[in-house]
Amino acid sequence: MTQAPFGEFVAGARARGTLVVQPRMGFSDPGRMRQGLARTRAADAVTVGTLTLDSYTRVRDLDAARRALAEGVTLNGYPICTHPPETTRGVLDGIHDASFPVQVRHGSPRPEHIVAALLGLGLDATEGGPVSYCLPYSRTPLAEAVVCWRTACEMLAEHTGDGRVPHLESFGGCMLGQLCPPAVLVAVSVLEGLFFARHGLRSVSLSYAQQTSPQQDLEAVAALQRLAGELLGPIDWHVVLYAYMGVYPLSRGGGLNLLEAAARLAVTSGASRLIVKTAAEAHRIPTVADNVEALETAARAAATATATAPPPGPPAADSEVYAEARTLVHAVLDLHDDVGTALLTAFRRGLLDIPYCLHPDNAGRARSFIDHDGRLRWGDTGALPLGGAAVSAARKVTSADLLAALSRVRRAYDSGGTA
Repeated sequence: MTQAPFGEFVAGARARGTLVVQPRMGFSDPGRMRQGLARTRAADAVTVGTLTLDSYTRVRDLDAARRALAEGVTLNGYPICTHPPETTRGVLDGIHDASFPVQVRHGSPRPEHIVAALLGLGLDATEGGPVSYCLPYSRTPLAEAVVCWRTACEMLAEHTGDGRVPHLESFGGCMLGQLCPPAVLVAVSVLEGLFFARHGLRSVSLSYAQQTSPQQDLEAVAALQRLAGELLGPIDWHVVLYAYMGVYPLSRGGGLNLLEAAARLAVTSGASRLIVKTAAEAHRIPTVADNVEALETAARAAATATATAPPPGPPAADSEVYAEARTLVHAVLDLHDDVGTALLTAFRRGLLDIPYCLHPDNAGRARSFIDHDGRLRWGDTGALPLGGAAVSAARKVTSADLLAALSRVRRAYDSGGTA
């Protein structure tokens, strides 16, 4: 099949002033998966396709995936390592081509089997990272995830050439993002991007998840872009924004309004791609129709924002988010020339610490809260190398505070307001 590199496709859309929108769609039935890809491609939007994998494949329990398929059990994603390659080629045939890239999304801290499978199918775009697909989703030791992701990066990089430029997206901007001050999200995304580049990838994307303050989100995406420009060097990169990853509105109107706000944020911040969520998120697994509605809703909101909003200006020179994220990134890079080794040391010392993350390799001392203006702030910085404003805002976070913060966005949009 003829295909354009994933990063090149996104860059082309950005040059035309168009936001690329993408679902998080995965079905175990090949016919339904093909239908989902076909309808994503046909949507009234500039789209890329997604094969989101099932949980058994994510944790390498391929025997369980085989048993489930044999027994007719519906899985929560596409089992790319279990369906015969010719089945998946049939899913992609006539759909995946130069005008419609497809990315494999999976959630695995040990992704070598997945990377081998997707490369064997002629695909070369995926996502994750040694930190972002380890700490939130598993109890796999971080040191093991770093080794596995190093191997996965090298596997992808080996397929560069003959027009192929494999693409890897960091999930670092989504690390329990609904309650994580954005400096840490920005720092992890940049550090994973550097990890990918140091292990041979020449096309990467850096992620950030919409949070509770539109102004703070703008500062975060600007910080992400600035740090990427300072550190990634001459490789292809872009920013991908995720619609809110936390507790979603219960009402259909609230869910769609929150998605439209994410699309506007993507445009005004200068992000190139948006991962959508559907109005059904709070109730059930979204259908193909739900996903198409989300793609087209986001595309319309983005087009309106592009037509009415001025182009993004230069990032603020010294926003609080940029200053904190830069401090964290350089504190890690100063630990060791090898980014993977530096990440392990940083988490061991608590120089990186994800609030409310229960993974054994996370220090678990940092805490955050949502301030009266909607901004995420530090309740406790633990051993993070931050001072000044971060420390002066410190306060004790109670269980009631935490529960209220988790549902803040849902309550705001269900009542007809915004964050």
